[in-house]
Amino acid sequence: MRAIPASMDPTIVHAVDARLAGVEQDESVSILWAIENGSRARGFPSPDSDYDCRFFYLRSRDSYLSPWPARDVIETPLDKIFDVNGWDLAKALRLLVKGNATVTEWLRSPIIYGGSELFRDRMLELASSLYDPIRAGRHYLHVGRQQAAKQMTLKRVFYSLRPAATLRWLRDNPGQGVPPMDLGSLLAQSDVHEPLVSRIDELIELKSRTREVGTGDVPAEVTAFIASEFALATELYEAADATAPPEGIAAAEAFFLWVLEEF
Repeated sequence: MRAIPASMDPTIVHAVDARLAGVEQDESVSILWAIENGSRARGFPSPDSDYDCRFFYLRSRDSYLSPWPARDVIETPLDKIFDVNGWDLAKALRLLVKGNATVTEWLRSPIIYGGSELFRDRMLELASSLYDPIRAGRHYLHVGRQQAAKQMTLKRVFYSLRPAATLRWLRDNPGQGVPPMDLGSLLAQSDVHEPLVSRIDELIELKSRTREVGTGDVPAEVTAFIASEFALATELYEAADATAPPEGIAAAEAFFLWVLEEF
């Protein structure tokens, strides 16, 4: 399965493909799913945004039987263009059962370098069965607060704004399942005042045509929205239990064994 928009540089996409092929050969793994996870997939790219490829991989069955398991992350050299790394499927499943929403986002990215549609669909079924909005809220609260603790330049505001918008979506859409990945859909499906949406749209448009948005002041209404959502989410989600539920562990184990047999 593959879905690459025409806006992406084909030369760089080819280089990403080559890195993924190199990972499979050098690490003796199978890449099950590889996607774009950065600003392009989240709806606020800059012309000079790097390429954030993320992937799930599987080692041989025997490697999981060793008392000295291999590292569960594979990273390729990081530079100004490429940020390509991935997680062992076992690591991804351990995070998933604890409520880590990043795993589900990788499965739902609109930009796909390659992978098995069957694997994606079955793992999405597992993720949906384990989904808990309280745990998801806790995840996005922690992600957002980590970003907000850094200097809030225009360049970085989106990294705390999207978690804040996701938290708002969770409050405005109870019982509606997993939130969208991209910022535009999160805002469109939430009860956010139109003036704020327009201000955010202006920032997205500016970022889309400016190589370095950088050091300008963050609009006060955007900062206030982020702070308000984090404050509300702290009350709602901070005490959420991150312990993996036994039924979730059992379901994840069954899925892992199925993948070992199938792939």
